[in-house]
Amino acid sequence: MDVIRELCSFENRLAGTDAERRAANWLATRLRGAGRRAEIEPTYVHPRYGFVHAAHCALGFGASLVAIVVPALGFAIVLATAVSMYLDLNYRAYLMRRLFFRRASQNVVAPGKRAGAPARVLLCAHYDAARTGAAFNPKLVARGARLATRLSIPIGPFRVLFWSLAVLLPILGARMAGIDSALISALQLPPTLILLVGVFLLTDMELSEVVPGANDNASGVATVLSLAEELDADPPANLDVWVLLTGGEECLQEGMRSFVRAHRADLDRETTYFLNLDTVGDGTVRFEACAGWVVTYRLDRRLVELCAAIATADRESSDRYQARPLVHGLAGDSMPPRVAGFPATAITCLNSLNYVPDRHTPNDTPERVDAAALDRAHSFALELVRALDRDVGRRTSR
Repeated sequence: MDVIRELCSFENRLAGTDAERRAANWLATRLRGAGRRAEIEPTYVHPRYGFVHAAHCALGFGASLVAIVVPALGFAIVLATAVSMYLDLNYRAYLMRRLFFRRASQNVVAPGKRAGAPARVLLCAHYDAARTGAAFNPKLVARGARLATRLSIPIGPFRVLFWSLAVLLPILGARMAGIDSALISALQLPPTLILLVGVFLLTDMELSEVVPGANDNASGVATVLSLAEELDADPPANLDVWVLLTGGEECLQEGMRSFVRAHRADLDRETTYFLNLDTVGDGTVRFEACAGWVVTYRLDRRLVELCAAIATADRESSDRYQARPLVHGLAGDSMPPRVAGFPATAITCLNSLNYVPDRHTPNDTPERVDAAALDRAHSFALELVRALDRDVGRRTSR
């Protein structure tokens, strides 16, 4: 809790700000005080990602109107916009984003002390904070969570916006083919209006205040630091334990994307595991099984199996963690390494409807963080690292 309060004292620690840089320096100093070699790796991020995707939505909306008069032009604009949005949300390439300004950010990296170990595990958490906005209204978020639960499908905001854009392509293709009927117009209207709503919500977010970010994600940072201290005191036999605290996560994981791109030649994809801790300060444990902003990616099979085994054993005893697999239409710092081919998963804490009520709101303060949730997440993550250590040992001996 002291770490959470201290990190929240760096107010407005938005990606690319001086507050974020001061928070990074403080975290590096704390890691060095715990006996680790900590480095600050500079990078560049685009903190105004809301404007980036508002521009995507605006282009899609405008192209849909243009297509009524010039179908070929409207189709071409929608196609180019959909490609740009898809590549952006899957960490492949930034097209539209390159038109917006960049800011300096940084990752705090503390390599492990056993470079010769058979495998490496990176304990990850982001320390930057997000903006609020009407899109994060707790009642709206709760309705979305209930809908996703009822339909049993992963639903996320960018998933809705991207597929609204993609749905326009066959409709505008029909217009290009000369089919101009009331049915085509009726089909074209809903995705066009969804894109217009997206413009307003994303713009509103970029004009809103920065939240304290106690649960999202000072709680994850505090848990990672606690795990690192415990694992340093009793090191795993087969794992080299790193600490990676990323900046720029709230502009869609740019800090983690930068780290993966900078180190992918140095890190072995078969033996480097990413374990992300995110929003672990309220609710019960969830381990990420499937996630993604646009399409659903399965997280590493072996890590998910180990999490499931821990959850099953816990249910048969005290059911302290109440852990369940999480399949959702969002993404965090586990996704860039997963897309790059590294085994990864994430541990979070959610309520019974699989959402965090105060996430990205001004109420996300240290006073609302539940110490019992922190303890559950810490213990579950520690068990996972120990189980992974034993698993690596068995495979190495074979």
